[in-house]
Amino acid sequence: MLRATHFPVPIAIASPAFFVLRQSLVPTLIISPFPSYSPRKLSTFCPLPTRPFLPSLTLTQVSPMVGHPQLRSSASASFSSESNSGDRSIEILVQHLLLKEDDQKLLLEIQQRIAGGEDLSDLAVEYSICPSKEEGGMLGWVRKGQMVPEFEEAAFSAPLNKVVKCKTNFGWHLLQVLSEREESLLKEIQPEEFHAKMQDPSFIEEAQLIDVREPEEVSQASLPGFKVLPLRQFGSWGPEITGEFDPMKDTYVMCHHGMRSLQVAKWLQTQGFRNVFNLSGGIHAYATKVDPSVPTY
Repeated sequence: MLRATHFPVPIAIASPAFFVLRQSLVPTLIISPFPSYSPRKLSTFCPLPTRPFLPSLTLTQVSPMVGHPQLRSSASASFSSESNSGDRSIEILVQHLLLKEDDQKLLLEIQQRIAGGEDLSDLAVEYSICPSKEEGGMLGWVRKGQMVPEFEEAAFSAPLNKVVKCKTNFGWHLLQVLSEREESLLKEIQPEEFHAKMQDPSFIEEAQLIDVREPEEVSQASLPGFKVLPLRQFGSWGPEITGEFDPMKDTYVMCHHGMRSLQVAKWLQTQGFRNVFNLSGGIHAYATKVDPSVPTY
């Protein structure tokens, strides 16, 4: 059965241990465009009650990604405690169920229920001790280097839809890879290269250009073709991003000096955007290095 949580939407993470499990997978958006602002971190996942500033994204709020690989049904998932080896430059969509190390009896019972045709995500909601249980155990899209070694090895060598068992210092995991895709690209683009692209009218028409500065900044200096998505208004445009923009198209992000845009570019990757470019040095570097007609501030 495919749950709403099988789509790559944000999930809640509360356990400090789970932060280590996922390691650097959770990029943050720092909302501090001006020195007078107190920095706030926006997790790419649903907020906990203590962090209410990022909207909780649900299936009704997030359009399925354009070109998203079709998820294979896990209704008849088989169970295996072994996995095949392989080294692939891919991202995988993973869900899991976590049990305490001494819950051997429950582990065996759940394995038997999975072998009998029950869905891992339903069992995760009922039994998992990981905060991801609220999303059916969904961890989202991950790439190598973002998980603890034991979990990563099992996940990246697991056949699609086969439930694999592995043990980490957090306990026993039953994990399932639902889909895979080529790893996305995040690249810094220099002002000179970007300026050359901007001279081609078709580039402005076809590329997706996002300016995350605030309206008062845009009024002082701007570049043609950019859609303004102020970072302080992330709560309003974040949930709609895959409906507004095509994740399969090249996407360029800009801010004043390139820091806020880098955080947004990293977040766009987690939302399935395949080729994301951050304008190095922001509009300030663009103005000082290649186009003095653009005001600086």
